[in-house]
Amino acid sequence: QQLAPAGAWGSGGSLNTAKYQLGTAGTQTATLAFGGSTPPFTSTNESYNGTSWTELSDLNLLRDGLGSAGTQTAALGFGGQNSGGMVSNNETWNGSSWTEIADLNSNKKFMVGTGNSNIAALCIGGYDGSYTANVENWNGSSWTEIANINTARGYIAGIGTPADAIAISGQSGTNVELWDGSSWTETTEYNSPRGQGAASGTTSTAALFFGGEPGPEGAKTEIWNGSTWTEIADLALSRSGLGGRGTTVAAIAIGGTAAPKSGTEEFTAAAAVAT
Repeated sequence: QQLAPAGAWGSGGSLNTAKYQLGTAGTQTATLAFGGSTPPFTSTNESYNGTSWTELSDLNLLRDGLGSAGTQTAALGFGGQNSGGMVSNNETWNGSSWTEIADLNSNKKFMVGTGNSNIAALCIGGYDGSYTANVENWNGSSWTEIANINTARGYIAGIGTPADAIAISGQSGTNVELWDGSSWTETTEYNSPRGQGAASGTTSTAALFFGGEPGPEGAKTEIWNGSTWTEIADLALSRSGLGGRGTTVAAIAIGGTAAPKSGTEEFTAAAAVAT
């Protein structure tokens, strides 16, 4: 048997602007949260130090439903929607300002972004008029379409790198797919169907999936050990459209809905439980 960490969610510092469908980057104690909907759409950008949130330079384009990747000082925000409709705009963050760079190949929203820097990322799935299986790879200067996921969907959660990633959930079902750098493989599905959740982790063999909808299911947390999913500590608040970052032993849940939330919760592993 493998071991999964037990643990608990505790309250973290509150965002200055309550919102959902936001972009995030970084770790539990060094996080960036940008864009989203208050409503209406917003371009606000905040940095977290493990205790409190500080407002920084806004995105150039206000939007929600965007994909995101990177760290607190080297992030990427792409796609999404605003009052003008879906967009393909892509911006990079250098720790002090956002710069518009090469766009996605198509306008889309409700995708997931994975990657640990602003020079290497994936944009997975989303909605471009219909739910899509499209995947694009960012190499620091341009987006290239690569192998599609097996199940077209939006409202996805996921973590990883362009060489090793996991795509979790969607607008329906419990689909999970693994990326090895060249192809997607369907793997063990998680336990409680829900979309608009968030994920944390660093590799495709270790991930947390938390929040989502509908209703009470949005407090659930499940951990992935590379072969099975195990339900562990619930969030204090049921929330969907939230942001998530961190690892399987130190994660953060940011914002969300129903009704825009400013609160954050921090997951800390306590001990190991058999799975």
